[in-house]
Amino acid sequence: MNKTIDDLANRWLRRKPDGLSALENRVLQSTLERTTISRDTNKAVAFHQTFGDRLADSIARIGGSWSFILGFIAFLIVWTSANAWLLARDAFDPYPFIFLNLVLSMVAALQAPVIMMAQNRQTERDRIDAAHDYEVNLKAEIEIMALHEKLDEMRHGQIIGMRDEIVRLAALVKRIDDRLSQQSPS
Repeated sequence: MNKTIDDLANRWLRRKPDGLSALENRVLQSTLERTTISRDTNKAVAFHQTFGDRLADSIARIGGSWSFILGFIAFLIVWTSANAWLLARDAFDPYPFIFLNLVLSMVAALQAPVIMMAQNRQTERDRIDAAHDYEVNLKAEIEIMALHEKLDEMRHGQIIGMRDEIVRLAALVKRIDDRLSQQSPS
C-alpha cells in the first residue's frame, strides 16, 4: 500500500498538503518511513551553547539558590559587624556603609542581566520542548489513527469471512435438509 504525504494529510489531518507546516510534513514523513521522531532536545540545546551561555546559566543557578542567599546574609552580617563594632574607629566603611551599598548595587547591576539572559534561554528551551512535544503528540495521534484503521480493516475482513462462512453453512444445511426431505417418506 503506497501512501504519500498528500494521502496522509487528507486522511488524518483533514487538510490540503500545501497547508501543512514544516513540522507536520516532518511528522507525516516519519510516519511513512516508520521512523521515530523523538529526540533529546537537551543535547541539541547544549551543543549550541556558547561559553558565555553556560557561564550565565551557572551564575543564575548559584545566584538563585538558598546557599547564595544565606552566604550573602552572612557576608552582610560580617561586614556590618566588623565596620560598626570591631573596627569602630578604624572602620574602612563606617556606618551608613556607603561602600557596602556600592558593592551591593554593583552585584545587583551585574546579576540581574545575567539572570535575565538565563531566563531568556530557558524560555527558548521551553519553546523548543513544546514544539517537540507537539511533534511527538501529533505523531502518536497519527499512529493511533493508523492502528484504528488497521483494526477496522481486520474486523471488516473477519465480518466478510464470517458472512461467507454463514452463507456456505446455510447452503450446506439446505442441501442436508433437501436430502433428508427426499429420503423421508411423506
